[in-house]
Amino acid sequence: MLASSVSSSVVVVLLLLLLPPSYPSDASMQWVKLDGSPLSHLLLDLGAGRLYVGGVDHLYQLTLDLEVMSHVKTGPFLDSPDCLPPIVPQDCPSATPTHNYNKLLLMEAGQGAEPGSLIVCGSLFQGICEKRSLSNISQLIYQTSNPVDTQYVAANDPRISTVGVVITTRNKQEVGAAGGELHLMLVGRGYTSRGPGDIPPITTRRLHPVIPPRRAFSQEEELGKLVVGSYSEYNNHFVKAVTHGDYVYFLFSRRDMWHKKEYRTYVSRLCTSDRSFYSYVEVPLLCRGGYNLAQGAWLGNISGKPALFVVMAAGQASTPVATSRSALCIYGMAELDAMMQRAQEVCYTEGGRGGSGQEEAYIEYAVSSKCLKLPKDSLSEYPCGGEHTPNPIASAVPLGAPPTINLNTQLTSVTAATEAGLTIAFLGDREGRLHKVLVRSDWSGDLYGSVLVDRSGAISADLLLDESQQHVYVLTNDRVSKVPVSSCERQTDCQSCLSIRDAYCGWCVLEGRCSRKHECEHHPLANHWLWSFELTNQCVTVQSLQPANQSREEQTQVTLSVLQLPVLRATESLSCVFENLPPQPAIVMGTNLTCQSPAPKLLPPMPSGSDHMILPVSVMFGDVTITSGNMTFYDCGAISRLNQSSQCLACVSSFWRCNWCPLDQLCTHNHSCPSKNLILNQKDSPGPSSCPLVVSLRSSTLVPMGLNTTIVLEGRNLDVYMDEAQYVCVVEIEEVQFNLTAAVEKTEDKTNIFTCSSHQFQYGLSQLQYSAAVYLRRGQRRIDASPGLRLHLYDCSAGQSDCSQCRAVPEEYGCVWCPGSPAPSCVYSQSCSSLPTDTCPPPQITQVLPVSGPLEGGVLVTITGSNLGTRYQDVVGRVKVADVPCVAQPEGYRISTRVVCELQRSGKNRVGPVEVTMRTSPPGRSTQMFTYQDPQLTSLVPDKGPISGGTKLTIKGRQLLTGQTSDLTAFLGQQPCYILNEVTDSRFVCKTSSTNRTSAVPVQVFFGKAERTGPDLTFHYLDDPVITKATPAESFYAGGRVIKVTGRNLDVVQEPAIFVWVEPLEVQRVKRRRRLALLTAKQRLVFNGTMTTVSERCSVRSSSEITCWTPAVSPEVRVKGVWFQLDNVRVHYDSIEGKSFTYYPNPQLFSLNREAPDAPYRFKPGGVIAVEGQDLTRAMSKDEVHARLGEQDCEVKTLDRTHLYCEPPEIQPLSVDGSSELPSLKVFMGNLQVDLGPVQYDSDSLLSPIPLAAQISLGTGAAVIILLVLVVILMYRRKSKQALRDYKKVLLQLETLEINVGDQCRKEFTDLMTEMMDLSSDVGGPGLPLLDYKTYAERIFFPGQQIAPLSRQLDLPESRRPTVEQGLQQLNNLLNNRLFLTRFIHTLEAQQGFSQRDRGYVASLLTIALHDKLEYFTEVMKTLLQDLVQQYVAKNPKLMLRRTETVVEKMLTNWMSICLYSFLKEVAGEPLYMLYRAIKYQVDKGPVDAVTGKAKRTLNDSHLLREDIDYSAMTLNVLVKNGVEVQPCPVKILDTDTITQVKDKILDQVYRGAPFSQRPAADSLDLEWRSGQAGHLTLSDEDVTAVVHGRWKRLNTLQHYKVPDGATVALIPRFHSSGVNQVFQTGEKTPMLEGEEEEGLRLWHLVKSSEDPEIPKHRKSSMRERERAKAIPEIYLTRLLSMKGTLQKFVDDVFVAILSTKRPPPIAVRFFFDFLDDMAEKHGIDDPETVHIWKTNSLPLRFWVNILKNPQFVLDVQVTDSIDAVLSVIAQTFIDSCTTSEHKVGRDSPVNKLLYAREIPRYKQLVERYYSDIHSAASGCYQEMNSTLTELSGSFASEMNSLVALHELYKYINKYYDQIIMSLEEDTSGQKMQLAYRLQQVAALVENKVTDL
Repeated sequence: MLASSVSSSVVVVLLLLLLPPSYPSDASMQWVKLDGSPLSHLLLDLGAGRLYVGGVDHLYQLTLDLEVMSHVKTGPFLDSPDCLPPIVPQDCPSATPTHNYNKLLLMEAGQGAEPGSLIVCGSLFQGICEKRSLSNISQLIYQTSNPVDTQYVAANDPRISTVGVVITTRNKQEVGAAGGELHLMLVGRGYTSRGPGDIPPITTRRLHPVIPPRRAFSQEEELGKLVVGSYSEYNNHFVKAVTHGDYVYFLFSRRDMWHKKEYRTYVSRLCTSDRSFYSYVEVPLLCRGGYNLAQGAWLGNISGKPALFVVMAAGQASTPVATSRSALCIYGMAELDAMMQRAQEVCYTEGGRGGSGQEEAYIEYAVSSKCLKLPKDSLSEYPCGGEHTPNPIASAVPLGAPPTINLNTQLTSVTAATEAGLTIAFLGDREGRLHKVLVRSDWSGDLYGSVLVDRSGAISADLLLDESQQHVYVLTNDRVSKVPVSSCERQTDCQSCLSIRDAYCGWCVLEGRCSRKHECEHHPLANHWLWSFELTNQCVTVQSLQPANQSREEQTQVTLSVLQLPVLRATESLSCVFENLPPQPAIVMGTNLTCQSPAPKLLPPMPSGSDHMILPVSVMFGDVTITSGNMTFYDCGAISRLNQSSQCLACVSSFWRCNWCPLDQLCTHNHSCPSKNLILNQKDSPGPSSCPLVVSLRSSTLVPMGLNTTIVLEGRNLDVYMDEAQYVCVVEIEEVQFNLTAAVEKTEDKTNIFTCSSHQFQYGLSQLQYSAAVYLRRGQRRIDASPGLRLHLYDCSAGQSDCSQCRAVPEEYGCVWCPGSPAPSCVYSQSCSSLPTDTCPPPQITQVLPVSGPLEGGVLVTITGSNLGTRYQDVVGRVKVADVPCVAQPEGYRISTRVVCELQRSGKNRVGPVEVTMRTSPPGRSTQMFTYQDPQLTSLVPDKGPISGGTKLTIKGRQLLTGQTSDLTAFLGQQPCYILNEVTDSRFVCKTSSTNRTSAVPVQVFFGKAERTGPDLTFHYLDDPVITKATPAESFYAGGRVIKVTGRNLDVVQEPAIFVWVEPLEVQRVKRRRRLALLTAKQRLVFNGTMTTVSERCSVRSSSEITCWTPAVSPEVRVKGVWFQLDNVRVHYDSIEGKSFTYYPNPQLFSLNREAPDAPYRFKPGGVIAVEGQDLTRAMSKDEVHARLGEQDCEVKTLDRTHLYCEPPEIQPLSVDGSSELPSLKVFMGNLQVDLGPVQYDSDSLLSPIPLAAQISLGTGAAVIILLVLVVILMYRRKSKQALRDYKKVLLQLETLEINVGDQCRKEFTDLMTEMMDLSSDVGGPGLPLLDYKTYAERIFFPGQQIAPLSRQLDLPESRRPTVEQGLQQLNNLLNNRLFLTRFIHTLEAQQGFSQRDRGYVASLLTIALHDKLEYFTEVMKTLLQDLVQQYVAKNPKLMLRRTETVVEKMLTNWMSICLYSFLKEVAGEPLYMLYRAIKYQVDKGPVDAVTGKAKRTLNDSHLLREDIDYSAMTLNVLVKNGVEVQPCPVKILDTDTITQVKDKILDQVYRGAPFSQRPAADSLDLEWRSGQAGHLTLSDEDVTAVVHGRWKRLNTLQHYKVPDGATVALIPRFHSSGVNQVFQTGEKTPMLEGEEEEGLRLWHLVKSSEDPEIPKHRKSSMRERERAKAIPEIYLTRLLSMKGTLQKFVDDVFVAILSTKRPPPIAVRFFFDFLDDMAEKHGIDDPETVHIWKTNSLPLRFWVNILKNPQFVLDVQVTDSIDAVLSVIAQTFIDSCTTSEHKVGRDSPVNKLLYAREIPRYKQLVERYYSDIHSAASGCYQEMNSTLTELSGSFASEMNSLVALHELYKYINKYYDQIIMSLEEDTSGQKMQLAYRLQQVAALVENKVTDL
């Protein structure tokens, strides 16, 4: 357990960052985490201040602050829903440790001195209850150890709801009841298919007093219950039980059995004093907008009136599954009671019909009562009903309400609070959010806030408010949270308080805080509490200040106009505070306040560089700031200081009211000056026009440097200066002042002309002109100058280095080119001592670039030199290159020094200089010669590359150095090829760029604008290389291990390489020490920067294979990544198959002679050398190891982790250098080479030749004998050695095989244990997808037919329709004649052409035609069966009903199907569905071959995938559209799944709650892999990327596409598909694409469907060797046991559901078994085995086996091949269990029989007990059977298309018309009934058949 109170501000910030922005979590929320998820119930004891929490196996008692006071474990215990407590394991084999789900948690009040108790009911032991102490829940008050069946209270299924309410009522009937009070508990619970099935939906249970023999919690006859006709049909899902007034109300949802069969929500009511349930009445609730399923409820108040708050969800189609669309609807209790009283009144007195004749009330729950017409005062006389009043009553008129609020999330709970007369509803949802809704008086609602309480689980239906209604207690999956109802106190200012729009909050103005209304002291007064939720409310605001700004030098009265100023009491006052200055008292007049501004000396200093400052003005109430505004204080003096050049202008032009005193040089706010002259602000007078001012320059603004110049200025308004001070002209050049005396002259227009003394300005300038400031000064006063008044000083020689540049200077400057000494220069015209030059020298060219160009021109030529013109127009048309005009470009022209021109077409090769001509001067020529030439391209290497680019192309040719290198560009089609390195005259290299498609593109090279292509110069962009596999995935540090890379298009790569990114271990250690990395290492190891890598080139073998050698890596580094670089394509190793590449330390090999390393290793020829080592196989395989002994190979035979065995040559080889030294054994592993020491062969003395002397001494005969003996000995010895070698080899291979088998067995055992543990928790889920009766009947009656007669219409011309229908009706009448029907059937069966298929078809047509008369149908069937028994008794009675060879046998099949439909629906359907789900879950967990249908996880050995397939589980994030939102949904799949298999698994997950027929078909959708914003790739089973080897083509998988774990995918509609189209087909399903040939290709997925044909003889030995190394296939049969063990519980559940007699067997079974017993007795058959066979053939083998093998006949599911294979084994086991023969198994028995050998005897006992229990039960069920048949006839007859069935039957009559007529006429009884004649009438009507009528 974990308790937490989150309040830290840091945590607040973190939570706000982590949670979605629209749902901020409340930081003041407390929560406690508890064991026992999912927690289900929360109970609050307000009086004692305690909380009680019920969950799975746990019960908690908490304080109101969520501290645990007491904790009790309530489970798990040994239990089974199929067994009654107490549980004895021997009597209940299905009992397992079972979790105890809390179903009820209620409080019983104390009585007198007795304390109250906590009532706790769980799901264990059929839902029994106990009482615990309220003060300490660990103290038990009452518990029964041996409960009786009347004490079963709650539902025993965790998914079935249970609600309850405790009431206290007076009891006059019971003697001994203390005070006459009776404590009762009313319980509502749903229907459970397992356990006692006779517990009514609503029952009354006794709590107190309990006087023996009465028991607590017992359901007693006198206490009343809701009696129903069918428990399963009235399966109420209870949501809430509440008491109100004298009534108890139950809220529940169920299917409307009376009208539309849709799911609806109901409220039912009972009088608390009604012990007999006479007062029961229910009303449907209508929440407009399609919301039909109640999820939670609360009884609250709106405007003082009680109302029922209900959260409703829209159901998914016609199912009880709630969608994410939900709403809150509110129903007034007065209106609800009125509706119920109206229903009672109409049913009591008006027969259920209102004044208009419409049905308003009826009797529900399929009981025999009905509405009556009692006296009008019946309701007032019997308000709670009586024995004579009808019940239970249901209103046909719903109580409707519009949704208060709609949400796109599934709401789960609701509670409501009242705050200041307002109603606030709190709604919990499935995502763990709590929504706050203000409910208005008209019952409309406003959602104003949401809080994320627990992101990990849904909010439970128990949502409780504390006593002060300040907190909500919220129960989620594993925690209880205490959530504040509001967050007012967290808002610190008025604006944020009003902006949160919280119905609880408002701004308390005088207290300056956000608070609830009652917390604000002055809230009754106007404008004191501003409600946050009212949009029109605004904070107290300063609208205006008068004055808004004032001089800081004065102090005035300031008036503030305040919006929504609160009304004050007489003793209260406000004050004003300017920034942090002392407060000033405020005078309030209406909405205005008047304050004194601060004294100037108190104001803070003016900010630097500013002429004003803004101070906040706050209106205060004590220490609370009510509102604030801003006031500006300005400083006129600062204006003049900041504008020294024009002080007067700035002063009188400013925004503030400042005036200028010219004589005092003062800017002031006053309207007077010390010297009396005043220039007023522009707002009060002409302003700037009155300022003393230098207006302009009378002389030229251009002043040449070095020449005496006189400056003349013009001024005005200077008469204000009356003193004798002199004027001075001031010129400022770069902060140097030149003071010039000024002479003044006044003009008639009162302006002043100032002539400054002449001055020769000398100042070094770097450019032609300098702009200098000029102004007047009178004494110390600076006279304002007009803005922009500047003097322009210039120097002709600055920057004008030649004649052309000089002449380019504008004429007004007067610059000339003066040919003086010592050198000509550019000077002012008056400074030139000689005559200026009129014309410039000829142009001079110093450089031309480039010096060559193409014949077509188009390149730019840059000409540099001097005197190249004074402007661009001078060179236009005056430039020639090699005597060809060159067009000058304006953007490249520089005066006199540079000309850029575009080369023009020459037409031929030319060589010549560059010429530039200037008007009359001679042309300037370059010394460099320019060449027009014709470059040519000759070849291209290589000519192909990947579309990602990166290929280095070498383009060869002639004269490629034409123009500049920058002019040279290359293109491959439209894509650039980037020039690399230096360009020579004969070749250059470029690197290809990427393109988006494959194509053959021409190579184009541009020399400027001249294009060149070569003959056959075409580059082929091919598909990027794709790597599908790279093995192995390990190497050791020495490297050199061969990595075989396979894929597609690998030969397009020019430079393949393998790269390894490494990081020094030193950096790793430093990172671990506080992550202080070395700076140098950081710089080297930045990813995508300059990271440290090692690499090796790879070798391209073919288009599908590359060989790479792993680079050597130092042991001192850590490998961070491995990738293949294929030109521009980078493929990371871990993206290929999801595995990472690993480097391991080098393997160790020990010397052969470890004891004496210098001594040679002694070897006996014929054996093997054993080399010891360590970790030899960790990154190496046997085939990769190479060993050499001297100069010859030592063949490696076996390699394991610690040993290497190699077989050396028979004869000792020479050493490597050919010397006489002993050869050494060297082992090569990649780059690793190890010398293991010398080897010496032992010499064999037995093989020495016989000495010559001995041969001479022997005789001829002896010599021959000895030779023969020697030959025999030699041959024997050689054979012995060969046998020894072979034996050693076999020993090694056996050792290797044993290791492999052991590993495999351990792996399978681990799989088995894992599966056994994790399956039961995963299987479960949505409701039962049971087929409707019509579809069920179609599939049973007409298996394998796509369009059954039930779905067809009568296809007739309208003119014939009435006649034909009349004829068919007459045929129907004929069929209702038993004689006709039996003669008709016997006649058809006697015909040779009447096939077995026809018999079944006719039987099903008869079933449809007679479905409305099932009693008659049953009698006919019995008659025909009696005939059948007669036939078989004469032959072999054991063979009867063995097959379906007659019409009556198919009729029996159909009859059983009709009668057992409700049993399937209520009992067997759920375990069958659970078995199907379990099989599907298990099969899908392992790989399934999409072609052969073989699976790793199966029960069927013929469908077992015996190969060891490498696969890994993945999770895809599937984008699912939920309303308008697109949300990711995680789906588990395997990387070996084909795309279709992936789509099926996605559809299974996304449409988990939907029946299969309502899902889209997988082939109508495409799977799209989405990566990033634009990466969308459609995946498919077959496409151009599919791998083809020989004649085999492999289906694409996720592995093939390299889809990573966690990838995002989406299912999108396939555009050419016609939408959702589900076609049902029964029977065997063809495995996907099996045997299909496409262009001679055969498809395969995981394994190839058949082995290669005949193997050549010369390869058989090698095949045998390979077979030895293969794992034994039977090892994989452990998978069958694994699957069997996993599914055992589900198989048992199905068999028990079918064969259990704990609940009464179906009436049809009892009826038919009785019939068979009667037949056996009638015919004298006393062999029990024969009757057993009859029963087995009629029920288990005829019906149940069909259902087991084909669950799609009953359930709306899809049965795939792999599931079908498993079901076949289970069905066969069921068949074996029903046979009487002994079940013997041996070594040769089929694997499927061996699997269930232990279980079949147990199942046989189950079957025998089932038969014997039915036989021993009291017979006489014929009457019950007839009533059942009558009910069935009425229930489903409307769904049968009898006319079409009759029409189909008539086709058989027509086919065998004559034989049927003859048969009818031959029968005497038939003649009397004129059956033949009536059939002729039918023929005449149906077909216009001419008869002899």
